[in-house]
Amino acid sequence: MSGLQPYPIALTIAGSDSGGGAGIQADLKSFSALGVYGASVITAITAQNTRTVAAVEAVSPAMVAAQIDAVFGDLEVRAVKIGMVGGADVITVVADRLAALLADNPVPVVLDPVMVAKSGDALLAEAAVAALREQLIPLATVLTPNLPEAAQLLGRDPAATPEAMRRQGEALRALGAAHVLMKGGHATEDTCTDLLVGPQPLVLTAPRQQTHNTHGTGCSLSSAIAAGLAQGMTVPDAVTRAHGWLQGAIAAADELSVGLGHGPVHHFHALWRRT
Repeated sequence: MSGLQPYPIALTIAGSDSGGGAGIQADLKSFSALGVYGASVITAITAQNTRTVAAVEAVSPAMVAAQIDAVFGDLEVRAVKIGMVGGADVITVVADRLAALLADNPVPVVLDPVMVAKSGDALLAEAAVAALREQLIPLATVLTPNLPEAAQLLGRDPAATPEAMRRQGEALRALGAAHVLMKGGHATEDTCTDLLVGPQPLVLTAPRQQTHNTHGTGCSLSSAIAAGLAQGMTVPDAVTRAHGWLQGAIAAADELSVGLGHGPVHHFHALWRRT
């Protein structure tokens, strides 16, 4: 590599959302909004809109491996975000390829353990949860579960207090993740609290915003963190910037008015101007 790449490159490994609000589409929008070039590896194709996931078709493990090899064979990837990965066979391929490729040239990995869509549709088979826990979490620089995802990974009830969130974050770190961002958006308080559990802990709070247009928040936040890491930020700084950026994207979400269900957040709220 020449080392002259003017903009850092981040890679997303995730599923495609045909409605454009989550998955690969949200990841690439997040990268672009924050000044990072995005590459992608598609693990599954969904027929999806703001109301439902009508169908899911997995990409073959061989094709997932070929995409990973193609990207790393030519592009200077500086951070990886992993989202929806589908079945255990694809998880194994992703874990094995990344472990081999990053052994000599490690880059940060952000793992968003996507299990359920905003519509409530399951996106990760139960049999694949163990594979994600055992094979992908140990690769994670930052793991970004919401409260139900953290509980499912640990076989516990969802955390109901900040202290319970911290304990579950530490339990997830014990599985191999360097840092765990426990996302409190599924709680019911008027203030949302996210906890970064790790060597440099953080507490991030924001008022709960009154909008139903929150499709893709998890994908977008994890991608925004990966963008910061690709730009050389520390984990706390990347998480802090991503948190603030996402709050702006949620605040502006109603301007888009996309779809009839849970619409997407406004990834380009700082760049687009209404006429």
